[in-house]
Amino acid sequence: MTAQIEYVRLAQTLPPRLLRFFARYPPTVKSATSQQCAVTSVQTSVNTSSTNLDADRTEPTMRLALAPSDSPNPFKPHKHPETGRWHDPVFSLRRQADLVKMAKANGVEELLPYTIKGSDEARKRREDHGLRVKGTGIGQRVKGKAWERTMKSRLGQRKQAMLGMPAMIQQWKQLGHGRGLKKWPR
Repeated sequence: MTAQIEYVRLAQTLPPRLLRFFARYPPTVKSATSQQCAVTSVQTSVNTSSTNLDADRTEPTMRLALAPSDSPNPFKPHKHPETGRWHDPVFSLRRQADLVKMAKANGVEELLPYTIKGSDEARKRREDHGLRVKGTGIGQRVKGKAWERTMKSRLGQRKQAMLGMPAMIQQWKQLGHGRGLKKWPR
């Protein structure tokens, strides 16, 4: 009974989008007898009176009751039992990510069905595959832009030119400011 009251209080604080999702796809809850059950609905109270702030109107959008869970996961494709054809997920990956972010912000992410956009799945994928940015592994280099790849050699040439600058200035002055040069100095 206390768990039901907690769910009602939690449902009153959730955004409407999450409420609609949980009304349509109730979260599965392990009962004391360890059989799968689903919360079918939660009763929420909404204050709609502009004159009387104490008057609460109950909106019978959801009532708390437990029923067996047999609806497919809306985040995964499923096969139709009669026709055998595959149906796409009800929620696209973008909408799944939005729901997961919203649920995480409200602390109810564990009530969502399994999705690859969940925090647990993202953490597991990060552990399995790492950062997956080219050049961050051992002995790897980032390709970079052309100017970034050639910068080291250009700076080396520039340094050599600066070291040879006093001799070039001397030669320039001796030949009459470049009149006797066959090739223009670089």
